[in-house]
Amino acid sequence: MATNLQLDDKLIQEARRLGKHKTKREAVTAALTEYVQRRRQLGILDYLGKVEYWDDYDHKPLRRRKTR
Repeated sequence: MATNLQLDDKLIQEARRLGKHKTKREAVTAALTEYVQRRRQLGILDYLGKVEYWDDYDHKPLRRRKTR
């Protein structure tokens, strides 16, 4: 999809330099990928205080259980 954007040239050049990207397109794609990943990571915070757990739960017996 062709898109025309007005981007800050200094910012793009710095992103290219830091990311060692050859093109503006590579820099923008990498930036968008990182943005999406970060937003997905932040989504886990929606579960804060909503997941029940038991302080005295011992997970070790389950690890020792043999599987077939």
